[in-house]
Amino acid sequence: MSGYLVPTKQVRVTDLQARKGDKPWAMLTCYDYSSARAFSAAGIECLLVGDSAANVMLGYSSTTSITLDDMAMLGAAVVRGAGNALVVMDMPFGSYEASDEQAVRSATELLQRTGAHVVKLEGGVRMADRIAALKRAGLAVCAHVGFTPQSVNGLGGFKVQGRGDAAQAVREDVDAVVKAGADMVVFEMVPADLAAEITAQCPIPTVGIGAGAQCDAQVLVWHDMLALPEGGRRPSFVGVFGQVGAEMSRGAAAYKEAVETGTFPLPEQNF
Repeated sequence: MSGYLVPTKQVRVTDLQARKGDKPWAMLTCYDYSSARAFSAAGIECLLVGDSAANVMLGYSSTTSITLDDMAMLGAAVVRGAGNALVVMDMPFGSYEASDEQAVRSATELLQRTGAHVVKLEGGVRMADRIAALKRAGLAVCAHVGFTPQSVNGLGGFKVQGRGDAAQAVREDVDAVVKAGADMVVFEMVPADLAAEITAQCPIPTVGIGAGAQCDAQVLVWHDMLALPEGGRRPSFVGVFGQVGAEMSRGAAAYKEAVETGTFPLPEQNF
């Protein structure tokens, strides 16, 4: 079955920017070829090769453990299956913080090795110079403010950012990335009213994750969105739209039973 309004031409940053304030669009994380094909067929406009792969694909406790080589391998697989979807690459921890030169070198390597279209990095005011350097190099850039997972230890854990007096810091972060030339910005774990206020004034698309419904787009980790693994602990802001984990377990158990009882393979499945 074809997806809901599947893009018939390559989705570009300018296409998503043109939808600001009009029709919201969807972003999902993606880490492999087959998932990319499925999400593209569903009409998902934007696929994020997230460093969350460290957690959901590689089993690490923190996103800081994934490397640029890991990200490049996953990103290339996603691009091969992405169809017309826009593909955004997370820049992994340690690949851009040291200098503008390091950031440009890492970003261009990621895009060359994967064929992806946009790079994403975490941080507002403190990363404005990096974003400006990437833009001078001719790259499309997605910023990420609010809760930034690569800085989880410095932030004291998984906490909402921007409550009360801290709201001004989020406003300043957004203003800094906009002035630096960012093409879009992710708001993670930001109070919904603050995200709505900033979105209304922000000239670039805002992408929410735990930031309310008034952002220009939404993003989720697909393993959370489709409940894989079954019964896993998920953030309170996640919406579950399918039960892939339960279906995988059911299918694997049915296969095991068929093998043990001798009902697989059937005669017609033999050569």
